[in-house]
Amino acid sequence: MGSIFRFKRFEVDQSGCAMKINTDGVLLGALAKYNHPGYVLDIGTGTGVIALMLAQRFDTAKIDAVEIDPQAAQTARSNFNCSSFAERLHLIQGSFECIEAQDKYDLIVSNPPFYVNSLHNPNDRKKLARHTDHLFFHNLVRFSAQALKNDGILQLILPCELAVEVVDIAQADDLVLVEEVKVKSYSDTEYIRSIISLKKDGTCKQMTSSSFVIYDDRGVYSQSYRDLLSSFFLTL
Repeated sequence: MGSIFRFKRFEVDQSGCAMKINTDGVLLGALAKYNHPGYVLDIGTGTGVIALMLAQRFDTAKIDAVEIDPQAAQTARSNFNCSSFAERLHLIQGSFECIEAQDKYDLIVSNPPFYVNSLHNPNDRKKLARHTDHLFFHNLVRFSAQALKNDGILQLILPCELAVEVVDIAQADDLVLVEEVKVKSYSDTEYIRSIISLKKDGTCKQMTSSSFVIYDDRGVYSQSYRDLLSSFFLTL
């Protein structure tokens, strides 16, 4: 497969990116929720695919995308500039911690590295993209609590066990779980991911939970998956 991934309304060059387009990213890009966000931040944008999907979905939103890896940041910037959403997309090369938190964002999303305290990948750039530790999530939550508007939402896609830990971490910064989408590959298998929505406003209503199944059979996407991604993918 070439380095260019073609969507219906944009293309993504994946060259120079340690982490390629994956199911986690496109699920978050398609399932992230907020009513008419004005300002969005994508943390760890990689190829830029999530930011591009959100630019397509939210046609008035201004989107900042931060990426710590210089080569991936250069690729994402090029992908943004080649898209019809270029004027609403802004690439920031560096750590999210270099962004001045100022109650700015309605929505913050991230498909973060999640191999917490595991054996590190010998490839330095893949290690940077895939591995992290608990301090990363403490910092991410603390930053988000400061950078979100009063009714803002932080949405992350994580392995289920890690999602539980992050929800606990978030409570210390007054971010509470308001929605969870639990993802499984097949209807009869265990859940593998959780998309969690953490809201800044402490007067949130009761948390809602739902499930999402990717495949009906091996190599056969579920109708839910096809419906969700039909406005993005050329074929499913």
